[in-house]
Amino acid sequence: MGVSTVGVVGAGQMGAGIAQVTAEAGISVILNDVAPELIERGLSAINRNFDRMIQRGRFKPEQRDQALRRIATSTSLEDMVRADVVIEAVIENEDVKIALLQKLDKVCPPEVILASNTSSISITRMGARTSRADRVIGMHFMNPVPAMKLVEIIRGLATSDETYHATRGLAERLGKTTMTAQDFPGFIVNRVLLPMINEAIYTLYEGVGGVTDIDTAMKLGTNQPMGPLELADLIGLDTCLAIMGVMHNVLGDDKYRPCPLLKKYVDAGYLGRKAGRGFYKYDQQGNAIPPSA
Repeated sequence: MGVSTVGVVGAGQMGAGIAQVTAEAGISVILNDVAPELIERGLSAINRNFDRMIQRGRFKPEQRDQALRRIATSTSLEDMVRADVVIEAVIENEDVKIALLQKLDKVCPPEVILASNTSSISITRMGARTSRADRVIGMHFMNPVPAMKLVEIIRGLATSDETYHATRGLAERLGKTTMTAQDFPGFIVNRVLLPMINEAIYTLYEGVGGVTDIDTAMKLGTNQPMGPLELADLIGLDTCLAIMGVMHNVLGDDKYRPCPLLKKYVDAGYLGRKAGRGFYKYDQQGNAIPPSA
């Protein structure tokens, strides 16, 4: 199928990034959220990203202007009737995602693909709660979307070959490299990554090392570009907790039990970079302030 318009529901960090790369690729976007101020926040993030790209010589002002003209905004899901593919990028909560997909299922024509940017939740279960399980698929972008090349594609049990190939083709049009993961909790990336992050949090919780000690050890000792606690802040500690919760609940193995310190930080509202505080504190520009500062 040809894709000329993509709907993105959720204008947060992930949704705004998905809208940006889609518009860059020459595809029209309908960026939706529940309130105008949330959309404005997403558009501001897109503009900041474009400005940085222009400053680095990777983008021209006229390219930015063309891309921005491709992004229409919406606070009504009814507008998704115009989309060929709709990508949901809302909170990592199964009930919330299912409720949204059911609304989209009623609004969108039957041929429209409903793709979920979930990082852990079963595509099979979500698809089964709609009338188009064959056209529901996982399209898991990495954070930050404009910089990260990978998209995990996850087929539910009922996902059709046509839906899979159309989704993979769309991701490739966006300049992404794709791989296919089976529909198990966490898929591939987070099945490996989140237990490592959780173990780093346990290391902090048990007093084995401090925040910067742990991150420095992993960056210099294993050649990672970002330490696990800094990465947790980037992902969002609430998202990390949600993913670990899904894996622990579904797989039933204590090795996926979320660290109590992770739960405590989320309870306190220390959600990471987006909240200005997580394992690090952040200034107005989003730069990390060392814990000792």
